[in-house]
Amino acid sequence: MLGLFIAFGISACSVNENDLNVDCGADVDVPFTGFPLLCNYSVKTLPNNPLAILVNTQQKMDDNFTKHANSCPVASDPNIDFTKNYLIGIFAGVKATSGYEIKMTSMIENNCEIVINFYEKGPQAGESISQTPTYPSDFILIPKTSKPIIFNRTVETSDNIIIGSFASMCTGGDCQKFFQLNDFNILKFLNVASGSYTFDQYKYTNTTKRGEYALFLKSVPAEILALKGQTKTYGSPDSADQGGVYFQLRQAGTITKIYIDNNDTADQSEAVKLFKKAIKDKITSLK
Repeated sequence: MLGLFIAFGISACSVNENDLNVDCGADVDVPFTGFPLLCNYSVKTLPNNPLAILVNTQQKMDDNFTKHANSCPVASDPNIDFTKNYLIGIFAGVKATSGYEIKMTSMIENNCEIVINFYEKGPQAGESISQTPTYPSDFILIPKTSKPIIFNRTVETSDNIIIGSFASMCTGGDCQKFFQLNDFNILKFLNVASGSYTFDQYKYTNTTKRGEYALFLKSVPAEILALKGQTKTYGSPDSADQGGVYFQLRQAGTITKIYIDNNDTADQSEAVKLFKKAIKDKITSLK
């Protein structure tokens, strides 16, 4: 179990018994970039116990990780510019089964320190579990800093929604737009490739905002909620370069995936058509 507070670096505002009234200023939300490290690196020594690491040089990167050929369906950039960014990694330690997760959710900075919030989850009721030991981890890139970094455990739900607009004829780095809505933040996935919708292979940027998952869940039609873990396609999205919209719901470890033709088709009920518009409107608002 990670301790509530683990600090790195040198404090910019040192507090001691003789100076208990240091003004650290206002707390500010700081964006960071999710880094799919395991696409291109393996951990040299998997920690059996919870651990947090700060990697601020290429030498430390080489000491802790072994670089390998890209193992994700799409290419990912394995390089880090340590003159601008540091890599933060957190490990939950060895777990007896699958179904465990550790995730950094937000970063707050003031004049004295940086606080990174994170949560952990275990297997949930109804979730399919394998009996193979796992080593949950998470990695992000943060702006270069000399401030101490403190890790703060929070209680969050891992349930989330992913929405996106896609088109195979779309070209350009930000052409396809995909977002994850959590109850604690919004993630924007970067450079999503057409037809490759496994999202742990992509970098992402985060925006701290609460309640987006619960709010958007209210707009999901009953017929889609009833699918519970299935994949369904409405119409023939992108068959004639017309594109489509994507919806993914993760609840209690069960993932439901929906593809909807941009054109209104006979199999789309009025509720589904309205939902399609709600997805498009939400994507527009998040751009």
